[in-house]
Amino acid sequence: MYCKYTSSERAEMEDKKISICVDHISKIYKLYDKPSDRMKEALGLSRRKLHKEHYALRGVDMTIFQGETVGIIGTNGSGKSTILKIITGVLNPTSGNLTVNGRISALLELGAGFNMEYNGIENIYLNGTMMGFSEKEIDERLQDILDFADIGEYVYQPCKTYSSGMFVRLAFAVAINIDPEILIVDEALSVGDVFFQAKCYHKFEEFKKMGKTILFVSHDLSSIAKYCDRVILLNQGYKLGEGSPKEMIDAYKQVLVGQYTLPEEEDSLLEDKEITELAAEVSKGNKKKTKTNEEVAANILGVNPDALEYGTKAAVIHDYYITDAKGTKTSAVIKGEEFTLRYKVRFTEDIPSPIFAFTIKNVHGTEITGTNTMFEKAFLCSVKKGEEKEVTFTQKMDLQGGEYLISLGVTGYEKEKFEVYHRLYDVLNVTVVSDKNTVGYYDMNSRVEVK
Repeated sequence: MYCKYTSSERAEMEDKKISICVDHISKIYKLYDKPSDRMKEALGLSRRKLHKEHYALRGVDMTIFQGETVGIIGTNGSGKSTILKIITGVLNPTSGNLTVNGRISALLELGAGFNMEYNGIENIYLNGTMMGFSEKEIDERLQDILDFADIGEYVYQPCKTYSSGMFVRLAFAVAINIDPEILIVDEALSVGDVFFQAKCYHKFEEFKKMGKTILFVSHDLSSIAKYCDRVILLNQGYKLGEGSPKEMIDAYKQVLVGQYTLPEEEDSLLEDKEITELAAEVSKGNKKKTKTNEEVAANILGVNPDALEYGTKAAVIHDYYITDAKGTKTSAVIKGEEFTLRYKVRFTEDIPSPIFAFTIKNVHGTEITGTNTMFEKAFLCSVKKGEEKEVTFTQKMDLQGGEYLISLGVTGYEKEKFEVYHRLYDVLNVTVVSDKNTVGYYDMNSRVEVK
């Protein structure tokens, strides 16, 4: 059985083995004003409907193939945990079909099924039995579980005496060491202290290398970008889209500020080319809009002609570029030298205190660094309609050599409400040229001495 896809997509699926297929699944909850209404309706004592229907999911489709790592992102209440509970069998869908091929280990609510009166060893056997393992199979995995949990002699004490950290360590260790074919993780990789988190992520990477199917839900966008092959975006029970981590994370950020518009709609901000055309004009030094100018801007200044943008347009960013230490416009910066990010902002409305910002991401979509005028305490003034401001951020380039993407933004607060006036995602590309790369994203610029 396949989910609802085009014929070309379906043909491509023929060569892949499906691990999970969610076919137009909906989940409806009945909400009652008071408990007595639930009883009256259940007993048929009322002729009118006493409940309201709440859709946790609305006709969601998704297909996950063997060996894929797929992320699900969305705001609270978007249906992420609901779809995971349906896939694991904790909940039944109101409508739609589900196909799962393979044994699932689910890290949903760590410790669910633990008896707090039992000690750690007893709970390991209890959970293993609930997962369908024999006592011999649990014996074979026991030492791995104890080594991973690393809670020492506390494993022989009742779980009710554990700290919250020890409890989640044991629960995670049990869930992760049963050799599943499909691993489902819901915000469970951020448990315990920083060292245990590192161990959890290392285990996660092991699963990927082994070709396990992984379904991953998290609000940690860096982890989503790093580990996932594909990402699905949910909002208010609807599936808004699926695609690469970078595409869906950018769309999710629009959802967070209430400015997501579906791309197929004619008035979508995603199709607005006004800002990128301005950048192309500036790069040539005239106002003639041609394809050649856009190519010049893209090649020389690193301008992305298809940058994602959105905002109220009370402020409009334009004329954006990078200059090197000599003040020359460029898209390449030598590691260790200063560079300046420059852009102008035209205001179409009065704004009490705009915040000018930029962020730098790697090509996988992980945000590495960034700052804004509020953090730097550099500009705390109001502006009037018709004004234009020139913004510059000057800093030393200490990133490792490679390709990076720069995003720009103008935001602010109006009566304590956060407003996005204009954002341009991945609008500039910068190449860091280096003859020495160290570990991680940044060079520590260590002074080394050996005697």
